[in-house]
Amino acid sequence: MPPGEETVAERLQLRLAELTPAERKVVRALMADYPVRGLEPVARLAAAAGVSPPTVLRLAGKLGFDSYADFQQSLKAEVAARLSSPLELHAERAEPPGDALARAERMLCGGISASFARLPRAEFEQAVRLLADSRYAITLIGGRFSSMLAEYLAAQLRILRPRVHVVSSAGADRMSSMLDIGRTNVLVAFDYRRYQHDTVRLALQGKDQGATLIACTDPYLSPLAARADVILTSSVASPSPFDALTPALALVEALIAAIVDRLGDAPLARMARYDALSEGTVDAADVGSYELGEDL
Repeated sequence: MPPGEETVAERLQLRLAELTPAERKVVRALMADYPVRGLEPVARLAAAAGVSPPTVLRLAGKLGFDSYADFQQSLKAEVAARLSSPLELHAERAEPPGDALARAERMLCGGISASFARLPRAEFEQAVRLLADSRYAITLIGGRFSSMLAEYLAAQLRILRPRVHVVSSAGADRMSSMLDIGRTNVLVAFDYRRYQHDTVRLALQGKDQGATLIACTDPYLSPLAARADVILTSSVASPSPFDALTPALALVEALIAAIVDRLGDAPLARMARYDALSEGTVDAADVGSYELGEDL
């Protein structure tokens, strides 16, 4: 589907407040098995949601579709986009190679703007409340590439608050890290297109053990979204065949800024201790470099 077009999931999130209780039942049924449930006949989706078929049709209309067939066509395009490999994305590029810098500026800056515009403010604010609440321990997990987002967010959070842990992107630690997850944990899982099965499995295990789950994913939605308490999506549109995480990183930066605002003066003493420790480390490194220079 075109990179600038809203997915059905984005439309659902943005318009949720406008929907009737019956229409929200359809949304819950859709999200429980997204996007496959929406590819079923209208009567079957209505039965799964416990509503009448006209309710499903009204929801499709509120989402901006002229018919249920148009609604399903959009979902089919999403399924194809979900499964696209870098090789397929390279073959589908709509423009010939050219000015990569200008192309990157257009797509990445556009991806950040679109991601922020389509992100429901209530979801973002709920994520900030959870991450700023010191009653919760924070555990972050990512995949092969998205683990860098988990590491970066964790590095910033550790300066602001205690009890922040990152699950290793590989190895046995990924299993053992779930042993102590429970109701006093917020689990932040980063999972993007061509979703990583072990990340999904471990995050859902944490959810089953009582953790509150924040899913950071793309507009096509990781399987985590069906069980997540908070869903934060960002564009993966890229100037190359590989999905971009630049908008996701911008979202992480926005979370950090909002958490700092929410905490106010509370973390200042902790930040001062961090600065003191950092200065000691830098001084020791400088001494070593000076001594090395004199030896040379």
